[in-house]
Amino acid sequence: MESNLARLAEAALERSGDYPSLFYGDAWHSSVELHDRGTRVARGLQAAGVAPGNRVVVIMANCPEVLITYQALWRVGAVITPVVFLATAPELRHIIADSGAVAVITTAELADKVAAAQEGTGWQRPVYVVGGNFAELENADPGSIVDRSPSDLAALLYTGGTTGRAKGVALSHTNLSHAGKASRSVSHVEGVVRGITALPLSHSFGLLVTVGGLHTPEPVVSILQRWFEPNEWLRLAAEHRAQTTAVVPSMLAILIGAPLDDHDLSELQFVFSGGAPLSVAVAAEFERRVPSAKVLEGYGCTETAGIISGTPPLAPRRGTVGKAVPGVEIRIVGPDGRDLPSGQDGEVVVYGPNVMSYYWDGEALPGGWFATGDVGRLDEDGYLTIVDRLKDLILRGGFNVYPRDVEDALMTHPAVAMAAVVGRPDSRLGEEVVGFVSLNAGAEVAEADLIAHARERLGAHKYPREVHIVDAVPLTSVGKLDRKRLRAAVTD
Repeated sequence: MESNLARLAEAALERSGDYPSLFYGDAWHSSVELHDRGTRVARGLQAAGVAPGNRVVVIMANCPEVLITYQALWRVGAVITPVVFLATAPELRHIIADSGAVAVITTAELADKVAAAQEGTGWQRPVYVVGGNFAELENADPGSIVDRSPSDLAALLYTGGTTGRAKGVALSHTNLSHAGKASRSVSHVEGVVRGITALPLSHSFGLLVTVGGLHTPEPVVSILQRWFEPNEWLRLAAEHRAQTTAVVPSMLAILIGAPLDDHDLSELQFVFSGGAPLSVAVAAEFERRVPSAKVLEGYGCTETAGIISGTPPLAPRRGTVGKAVPGVEIRIVGPDGRDLPSGQDGEVVVYGPNVMSYYWDGEALPGGWFATGDVGRLDEDGYLTIVDRLKDLILRGGFNVYPRDVEDALMTHPAVAMAAVVGRPDSRLGEEVVGFVSLNAGAEVAEADLIAHARERLGAHKYPREVHIVDAVPLTSVGKLDRKRLRAAVTD
């Protein structure tokens, strides 16, 4: 199977020919136009010194230039390093430094953030700004594809955080290509080709959808939203007769609260949900409001290029996250590492060509198996149910939030003696970030001021919306933060 992502893009163009493939803002973009721009940007990047294996940070809200940039970087054999546009300057600084990026590609509204990320570091990467000097890259003549090995890196995605505890996930051309092909194998239905996308293309889920499109046998039409805005999403979905979409559960919850009945969504057939646990009630309510649509849940993570299991559109619903996609093996293991029989809960571990090459810090996977940190069970037919998480990771609106990063931000306030952060179940976002702090003797501070303090230091998707001041943050018998007790406090 061809795994070079640039060659897959060329093959997709040869199959489809020239047609209106992407709608963004108020304009259509043709498949040939996008491909031509990508080839020119590729040559421009080569002329600017970007070489095979180099990492280039891409921080933009959704726009055609994200897709153009990805294709250009893959054509020159470079490694995309996507960053969610909500990241703060310190978070971006960490990723630029840790990845060793040779350049940054961004948009005008984020240029100041990029400048702040590099300020005072002693190093300055070239910055290309869409609407500015990015156009200079497109002045080059189209160039050919640089051959790369299937095992060479195509993307370096960061799991979250700015403190060094968050790890870069190294994904090869094979990892991403197999994930995209596997995704399409369980999601594609002949004739269902018009999709609306509001997922961040910088997120592993959004990247999975992007690469999956390269494997679709039919011409794909994408309606791209800059970021998710429910009323605009509904207007676009109705106007362009969207047949399918990929979402995180919080998006569905928000759409339920929007004026669904004012828009004709009768052509919407399949809604693929991932990135966080999906409430059965949310799925059922969306299907009730949009009778033509079937909500299907899948499961994956950054380390598996966004996919582990999926529910085929025409398969009967079982209330699970589906079966392992082709080429992927799932095991359920106990604390001793031994396999558990069907029906028993244990940690989900996976193996397959989509599983990451390694962590950027050099940590490899024992035997190639990745331990997800999630608790799940397999039934006798191989369908997977996710029960809970072993990790402390909070999934807010489909984004990863690491409690330690939030705790570190709260601890920088001079009044705070100790901080602990947990996730509170939230019907709209999946989980909400909640902090608990104890204060230094004699210190006084309002809870709202602590929220504002954290907000200044964390991305919009990370800062706590609630902070509770307590006499003492609870600890276990061995002096660790008692998160179990705190979780109980926010769910009672």
